Amino acid sequence: MVRLARAVGFDPVRFAHALPSILAFYMQFRRYRHENTNRHFQAALGDVYPILHEANESAGSTGHYFHQDLWAARKIFERRPLSHLDVGSRIDGLISHLLVFMSVTAVDIRPMRQKVSGLNFVCDDATYLGTFGDNSAESISSLHAAEHFGLGRYGDQIDANACFRFMDALQRVLAPGGRLYFSVPIGRERVEFNAHRVFSADTILRHFERLGLVSFSFIGDDGETVLNACPADIPAADVGCGLFEFTKA
Repeated sequence: MVRLARAVGFDPVRFAHALPSILAFYMQFRRYRHENTNRHFQAALGDVYPILHEANESAGSTGHYFHQDLWAARKIFERRPLSHLDVGSRIDGLISHLLVFMSVTAVDIRPMRQKVSGLNFVCDDATYLGTFGDNSAESISSLHAAEHFGLGRYGDQIDANACFRFMDALQRVLAPGGRLYFSVPIGRERVEFNAHRVFSADTILRHFERLGLVSFSFIGDDGETVLNACPADIPAADVGCGLFEFTKA
């Protein structure tokens, strides 16, 4: 029920936690108005913009996206490919990192209305990567994207096997000797419709049977990143993140 409430815009847990902060906000507002003497910075009720939770939060977020974006960007920077193709990764994460030192072609089913220097954006359903030829991309990334394919979350058609069709397409497009940087949630296998799927590491390795595993890292439920691990040795996780580096012979 909490997830359903959040889906329609109401978070009961966050609301309950906010009640003490609302009182603190009101007291701080009164004190500011009493102490302020600068007429340009009077606190008017019509201009309030309550931020109620950040006083007790950490200085920054270092979750799955933060760690996976750095992981992939560092590897791509080390190899310095002549071109790079990305499917579905964050524009304000991995893509922005890469644009510092190279151009990127990015594919997403959702349109991007702003132009960014160095970014060639392709708006398309990437399930089959039909606009890209066989063995055509020397460097590809797809971070936290495949788990969404075919669930309708982003306006795509319902297709229970779309994530696996996409994995086949990545293998087809990757050039011999190239690199694929791929991440998905890993843990107890399931679909949490329509948010995402969670895979086992074995499932991913089986579906990329045409590629060779160069390296594997993972982010556990505790948020800690373990680099250069063995997929068979990872601890049980509810929703971790698997970081797979593949190549084609």
